[in-house]
Parts: sequence; structure tokens; C-alpha cells
Amino acid sequence: MRIQVKARGGATADQELKARIERKFAKVARQVSQLAELEVELREERNPAIKDSQVAEATLHLKGVTLRARERSTDMGHTINLVAEDLARQVKKHRDKRRKRRESARSQQPRVA
Repeated sequence: MRIQVKARGGATADQELKARIERKFAKVARQVSQLAELEVELREERNPAIKDSQVAEATLHLKGVTLRARERSTDMGHTINLVAEDLARQVKKHRDKRRKRRESARSQQPRVA
């Protein structure tokens, strides 16, 4: 899986943060194709009225489907953890749905004796 990290609006994507993203999305990478593309966008909201100012958005492009997750909190590290968990849950649900479809299609085929 290819990972692309973008930082916008005052957020910085240093090497430590990129390493954390690689580590947190490793679970997702094991479940998807090598050709999958993951875009992680890190952003800081500059409005003082917004308490949870650290925003992370992840977009996973798979064959035939695009999965998205968006989370916010006061700490960027925690936000990355939340978005990684959310995306892992979506990938698992997508894989289970595909497996179920495949198994039901296989059981519908007539058997040749």
C-alpha cells in the first residue's frame, strides 16, 4: 500500500509523525492490495472556539471502492490513532461483505455431476 501524507493549515508532517502513520496503518496495509493508495491529510483548525483543532482525514482508494475516515481531537497523535481504527473497521467490513457475496454466489451455482 502506498501512503501519501499531506499537511495543511499550520499542521506539520515531520518524520516522527510519518513513522507513526506508517505504524498505525500497517494493520490496514496487511488487509488490502499492494496497489491500494492511502492519502492522509493532516490539518489544524485555526479557530480558537474549536477545542478539537487537530483534524486527520484518510482516504483509501481500493479497486472499485473508496473508503474515507475523518477524526478530530486536541492531539494529532490521538487523532491519527482514531482515524486508523476507523479505517481498519471499514476495511474489515468491506472484506467481510465481499467474502459473503463470493460465498453466496458459489453456493448458488449448480453442481455438475
